[in-house]
Amino acid sequence: MARLSQVPYLLRVARGEIVDRPPVWMMRQAGRYMKAYRDLRDKYPSFRDRSEIPEIAIEISLQPWRAFQPDGVILFSDILTPLPGIGIPFDIIESKGPIINPPIRTQAQIDAIHPLELNKLTFVGEILQTLRREVGNESTVLGFVGAPWTLAAYAIEGKSSKNYSIIKGMAFSEPAMLHQLLGKIADAIAVYVRYQIDNGAQVVQMFDSWAGQLTPQDYDTFALPYQQRVVEQVKATHPDTPMILYISGSAGVLERMGKSGVDIVSVDWTVDMAEARARLGSQMKVQGNMDPGALFGSQEFIRDRILDTIKKAGNRGHIFNLGHGVLPETPEDNVRFFFETAKQADKLLTVRA
Repeated sequence: MARLSQVPYLLRVARGEIVDRPPVWMMRQAGRYMKAYRDLRDKYPSFRDRSEIPEIAIEISLQPWRAFQPDGVILFSDILTPLPGIGIPFDIIESKGPIINPPIRTQAQIDAIHPLELNKLTFVGEILQTLRREVGNESTVLGFVGAPWTLAAYAIEGKSSKNYSIIKGMAFSEPAMLHQLLGKIADAIAVYVRYQIDNGAQVVQMFDSWAGQLTPQDYDTFALPYQQRVVEQVKATHPDTPMILYISGSAGVLERMGKSGVDIVSVDWTVDMAEARARLGSQMKVQGNMDPGALFGSQEFIRDRILDTIKKAGNRGHIFNLGHGVLPETPEDNVRFFFETAKQADKLLTVRA
């Protein structure tokens, strides 16, 4: 059992403390690249079973913790998990991804969306409580949620999309209807974040995965205000819980992400970390941002990329991570090397200097 006085690295950095090395975890660190996960998936082929049956989701969440001792242990779940709690059913097909049928396309459907029913999400609370007990103060437990624009995009498109034409069509022809949907989702997500915190999440990451497909002008209209709406409601009741915002393809809206009210901006790999630091300002903490594809390189290459990213980020307010989720075919031994090297980064950089 961890020492009760110990505060885990990731939480300390998220709160603004200076530590001797950056904490490290991986987005999608629990998942398909691990043999232990694939074995469990064969036994439980339904993704919703794996993410909503507490004992299975707990086991999956802890698989990378046991293997690599990351500084963050994240809830194994999906950003769509809370949607049934507001009246939007979904399914996840292993080879196709999320399916929402019927998709949300009419005013009547939007009117029917109701406030979040937390009694439909008690498994999330059980998973988080158990994770906190299991890792003690040796690691930080992270919760996560989808941001309003991205959840609305799934709900309206009905599935993953390459061009987002249906939600953009609504945005540009019936904006009042879309704003109503975004507002309802934002209020529900704020409740969901608070629920995760109350049940053990020490840091919460918000994924606005598809907001990088918006022009800066449209981001300011349809994404940023609803990110802010979530953050403001959470901070009103839980001001000391750090929040992270991640957007894939965020180079064009990076500064805008900093206006969302979150404590940490997670930077994808398309932006140089030193440039991201300069654009966001010295007061904003950052997460990231090594290319997940680098983990297919030699271990010497991986080490060089890790040290380059950490050096560019500086010695304050940086959580080391990939710039996106770890890819399914990534060699498990390279993931192990990633964590081992990142934890020794301060020593390795000193030797190089």
